Amino acid sequence: MTMDQTIPIAPHTLDQMMPMHLLLDGAARISHAGPTIEKVFGAPLVGRSAFSLFELRRPRIVRSMDDVHAMGDAKVYLRLKDGSGTTMVGAVAVLPGGSHVLMNLSFGYSVVDAVARYKLAGSDFAPTDLTVEMLYLMEAKTAAMEATTQLAHRLHGEKAEAQVEAMTDGLTGLQNRRAFDINLNRQIARGAVFSLMHIDLDFFKAVNDTQGHAAGDAVLREVANVLRDETRDSDMVARVGGDEFVILFGRLAEADMLESIAMRIIARLECPIPFDGKTCRISASIGIARSTDYDSVSAEQMVSDADLALYMSKDKGRACQTMFRPEYRETRQQA
Repeated sequence: MTMDQTIPIAPHTLDQMMPMHLLLDGAARISHAGPTIEKVFGAPLVGRSAFSLFELRRPRIVRSMDDVHAMGDAKVYLRLKDGSGTTMVGAVAVLPGGSHVLMNLSFGYSVVDAVARYKLAGSDFAPTDLTVEMLYLMEAKTAAMEATTQLAHRLHGEKAEAQVEAMTDGLTGLQNRRAFDINLNRQIARGAVFSLMHIDLDFFKAVNDTQGHAAGDAVLREVANVLRDETRDSDMVARVGGDEFVILFGRLAEADMLESIAMRIIARLECPIPFDGKTCRISASIGIARSTDYDSVSAEQMVSDADLALYMSKDKGRACQTMFRPEYRETRQQA
């Protein structure tokens, strides 16, 4: 075979090897188009003028097929006239006989946007086109990013769960001492009005000693239920010791209301608590301190004063509540 021999190529071969080609006649009308370029325009292209579909960006001297013939084999830069602004690169070759021009198109650097815009896949490109490899890499990258995102969400969720667990009492589901300290300091930092109620269970040790720790655990869970029932969602209820509980009441310092809540809690906790066919009996002593009783609120001082009020309730015979007053500190010191 000599170099000047013509090799016939069937249209379906062109479609397979160059799915984005256009075959133009002497009037720049499309006589055959590859399947992918037709998919880009979303309509059959045969019979349409190439100049109606593309804006030639370089070289700008081409205004007719005569200019194309004069240019010979060359590279051209185009922009689609579909309103998208998509740019393309084309390799142009004048076929033997000069009656037709073959233009093989590519998206060039805009391939990523074009694949998404025109909903293309690897099967829309020639098997040897590097675009196919790029699509595989994009899919792999997308899969990796999705996996990374899912892992990040899972780790964030696990971290949040761990933080909740670190702030929660495992037996009662209430918040724990750490959570109480954080919330108390937060209330003080805000300069908000709030109150602290310290609750200690009376006769709880007797329940543990006579009926066992399982009974004691059941009692603690029931106490937690009562405290939840008697407080608002915005209030913080915490178990801070074996049989010690605290409640932080935000935006509440009225003595009458606090005393009423305390008495309801005491009355409910005096009700027998059933366990394993028997009943457990406890009561509660309560001490209350209010932020409005201080010129400058200190967490340590307020906790100490609520504790002092609590032990004054114990001294009065238990199953009662005491509202802290500054003069109680002198009484305690004298005792």
